[in-house]
Amino acid sequence: MAGPSRSAAAEIVFDRATKIYPGRAVPAVSDLSLTVPAGEICVLVGPSGGGKTTAMKMVNRLIEITRGDITINGRSVRGLEVTELRRGIGYVIQNVGLFPHMTVADNIATVPRLQGWDRGRIAGRVGELMELVGLDAGDRKRYPAELSGGQRQRVGLARAMAADPPVMLMDEPFGALDPITRDRLQGEFLRLHREIRKTVIFVTHDIDEAVKMGDHIAVLREGGVLAQYDTPERLLAAPADDFVARFVGADRGLKRLALRRLSDVELDPPNGSLGPSADIHTTLRDALSLMLTEGSRSLVVTGEDGEPVGELSIDRVSALLAEPV
Repeated sequence: MAGPSRSAAAEIVFDRATKIYPGRAVPAVSDLSLTVPAGEICVLVGPSGGGKTTAMKMVNRLIEITRGDITINGRSVRGLEVTELRRGIGYVIQNVGLFPHMTVADNIATVPRLQGWDRGRIAGRVGELMELVGLDAGDRKRYPAELSGGQRQRVGLARAMAADPPVMLMDEPFGALDPITRDRLQGEFLRLHREIRKTVIFVTHDIDEAVKMGDHIAVLREGGVLAQYDTPERLLAAPADDFVARFVGADRGLKRLALRRLSDVELDPPNGSLGPSADIHTTLRDALSLMLTEGSRSLVVTGEDGEPVGELSIDRVSALLAEPV
């Protein structure tokens, strides 16, 4: 039986998916039910023991389901031949897992080669992906040991996308990187995702990363119990219970401001004030920080040409936070 079809994003449904390890009284994942729409990024987040990685690995059957099911475009993963299933799913882990004896090009080409692609098609795909993830053509013949951590992670992303799978699983993919490289790669992956629109399940322990990366976020409590599954905006605005509220943090209002940019809100007309300025692509969180740092109650918002297009006040930011979602 063939695995998930290539190219098009796929809907993933967890239907009371449960994992119980022998000898353990408490499930690692308990009756997990949620739907990941095709083409969206679903982030699994929670404390240690929350079953995040276990839930993700049940999708490609690196961990077998005890009961319940997971379907990809309506087809049970339990009914698919495991090798074919995995070849239809891109997989990216924290420490990349590149083959050290193989060049960058050969690492990226691993799955297409297993699928019998011809040399010309493989070479073209490798070149396309290297450009897409920001690797230089000269990196093609280098080995993993010759690359920086950020470059190795880029190779891992390219390898996961090589056969154009409909689903990608990402297990703390940026966790081992320094903060600057991590932020850059997060942004670049979101740019890539806007172009390739794969269905992504992304595991992290970092709520800030979850808010930045996810279209939907699943918060799991200990024992793999789903506490809340929602958009980042709704998760931050209306935590389901005290556990979720504590997990997302007391600064959840500031996190909400990071989700919107000045271009997304209605601004007051410009009135020629001489306060601090920020362009329309600035997040509301950064705009508020600038006003507080400068001791100003408002700031001038500039357009693409650098000319003022409006003003934003601290009172307006406060009112935006009070709006229902």
